[in-house]
Amino acid sequence: MADKSFNAFAMAQQQFDRVAGMLDLDEGARDLLRNPDREFHFNISVRMDDGSMKIFRGFRVQHNDARGPCKGGIRFHPQETVDTVRALATWMTWKCAVVDIPLGGGKGGVICDPHHLSMREQEAICRGWVRQVASNVGPVQDVPAPDVMTNGQHMLWMMDEYEQIHRGHFPGMITGKPLGMGGSEGRTEATGYGAIYTLREALNRKGIDVKQTTASFQGFGNVAQFAIELYHKLGGKTVCVSSWDQADQTSYSFVRESGIDLDELRSFADRFGGIDKDKAKAAGYEVLDGGAWIEQDVDILLPCALENQVNAETAKMISDRVSFLCEGANGPTTPEADEILAEKGIYVVPDFLCNAGGVTCSYFEQVQCNMNYFWPKDEVLERLDTIMTKAFHAVADLAESQDVHMRDAAYMIAIQRVAEACRLRGRV
Repeated sequence: MADKSFNAFAMAQQQFDRVAGMLDLDEGARDLLRNPDREFHFNISVRMDDGSMKIFRGFRVQHNDARGPCKGGIRFHPQETVDTVRALATWMTWKCAVVDIPLGGGKGGVICDPHHLSMREQEAICRGWVRQVASNVGPVQDVPAPDVMTNGQHMLWMMDEYEQIHRGHFPGMITGKPLGMGGSEGRTEATGYGAIYTLREALNRKGIDVKQTTASFQGFGNVAQFAIELYHKLGGKTVCVSSWDQADQTSYSFVRESGIDLDELRSFADRFGGIDKDKAKAAGYEVLDGGAWIEQDVDILLPCALENQVNAETAKMISDRVSFLCEGANGPTTPEADEILAEKGIYVVPDFLCNAGGVTCSYFEQVQCNMNYFWPKDEVLERLDTIMTKAFHAVADLAESQDVHMRDAAYMIAIQRVAEACRLRGRV
């Protein structure tokens, strides 16, 4: 259960302040990096299908661009807030830095629920969003991408609007596009696969055979589905997944001790990853409340949904058997929960390292668009594996040598890289 008073940006700043103190970062650098460089708040007017006019609130936050153009997704979510967008933009800066790709951090959002919008209404929101920031995003400034409840079609509408405004072809202005329209092979799999690449390396460092492990996943969207796919290919067994039920406006956990069948659950799911509980029950799954995923007696927990899911309350419910927590979501674990995880001896692969596969492959897409030459999927995934593996071991080596937690080590690497870029540019 998420804390209603939770503020993601306050948590992002708290995490930054902790490591800035460990690094003895000077005051100027701290003031610069704990807040976004710039923000855009705007209204999007849409003529709805019933003829009424509705106003949607939109955002774009650019946290830091010292290492390259800002990079980050656009969320469509009814509970979106600017503080969530600020936090996500901040985490994108650290995410790009920790895997050492030449990009900064940004994030966008619109307060809306695509479940209740026609495709024409969604297109109008996409085009309206671009019109509001057309002078402030683009291939050399800020490159958006899909995020929660947005997809390749949304990105294509946005690119088309941008190109109409600027009178040219700019496929590198946005990533996550469909194949054949500037999209990259492997992009759909990238975030989930990247999370499992880091899990694989964590297990190897601890001398554990992935074939002997079990896992529980929170979420059944794009990230979770492809993480499960690769985890199963490596020989692991998933016994629980949770998903959001749009009809009931709540989440459920689906448990099968013998192991879930991914293809079967996919056949029961809608395009947002919501699993039909009646079909799952008929197929032999035990259906529990949405929070049950964290209570499972497994070796590995993988939160792949929203922020603030592993908190001071829920962390206490984690089984003593759990040895690893890999954060496929952004900001799923609060600082208070981190202390509990440390007491339990759980090895945490932090979010902005674990889920950096998506932005890494988005960077590949940008490079391919700029070259107008596209790589086959095997090459994309091989390059992704190389970058994720290298980044993981850099963080793990620092954590061991400095006797700090993995999250702190990842922050130390990322913050140092960004602070140095700011210093060299004369910003601090």
